[in-house]
Amino acid sequence: MASLDTLRTHLRGVTAFPITPFHANLDLNLDGLRHNVDWMIRHGIVTLVAAGGTGELYSLTTEETEAVHRTVIEAAAGRAAVICGVGGKQRESQQLAATAEKAGASGILMLPPAYGPSPEDGLLAFYAGIAQSVHIGVLPYARDWAVFTPEMVEKLANSSPNVVAFKDGSADLRLWARIRARLGDRLVWVGGVGDDMVHTYFAAGAEGFTSSVANFMPWVSQELYDTAHRGDFAATRRIFDDKVAEFYAIRARRRGFEVSSVKAAMELCGLPAGPVRPPLGALGAEEHAIIASVVARLGLGAKTP
Repeated sequence: MASLDTLRTHLRGVTAFPITPFHANLDLNLDGLRHNVDWMIRHGIVTLVAAGGTGELYSLTTEETEAVHRTVIEAAAGRAAVICGVGGKQRESQQLAATAEKAGASGILMLPPAYGPSPEDGLLAFYAGIAQSVHIGVLPYARDWAVFTPEMVEKLANSSPNVVAFKDGSADLRLWARIRARLGDRLVWVGGVGDDMVHTYFAAGAEGFTSSVANFMPWVSQELYDTAHRGDFAATRRIFDDKVAEFYAIRARRRGFEVSSVKAAMELCGLPAGPVRPPLGALGAEEHAIIASVVARLGLGAKTP
């Protein structure tokens, strides 16, 4: 079990979000997951989230989520911090978080509840209940209908001392700035929109970011972090434009393409990924061809033994 300070240190950098590989019949491919986790760690990743949004958490059963958590923890074998994703239902999330803690998780990522329109006190009760079910560090994930005010984040941090960080996926930088001003260095600030806004979030005070392209080019994720961390945002933007932008353009073509585009790139690189589960959608032939051309241009297949 990682200390709270150790987890804070790990979050100040690249946090990779492994996909959950499936077989053609949509069953879990845990051997493929082990392979991918080992590959990412061998290529420099030191912090991973098991069963996050990119890992299709909301399509997994409770038993499958436990299996994904356990598999990533075992595959990491102490070489990387493993943060386990939970969300949707509070009691199920509490159970999953407690089981992950016993299995050796370093932390818990608390994704939004399944039901959208929630009052502030209800949303706080949801997150606080999960946080207080474990002793390891936790971080709330703000996105979609899980909108936090500065006062809410402060109340959550006060009620649950194991809240070590705040992951923002809203892209509302004005609200982000107000929350940071309220909490200061009490929390680690994680840009959670993705690889396309690294320079923007770091310019606004982020200390780490979450990456999906780390699934097939983790060295690029590290380049994005290194340049943003030293404040060379022009270099960060050049790296994004040259190596990442085309993947994100595919994601923007249609809702539900975020994970399927990552999985398509991985398969082209020789990494096990498989299809996505509904309600996500598969790429069309045109999108697949574009990703194939980018993978070839960047020489990615040659880097994925």
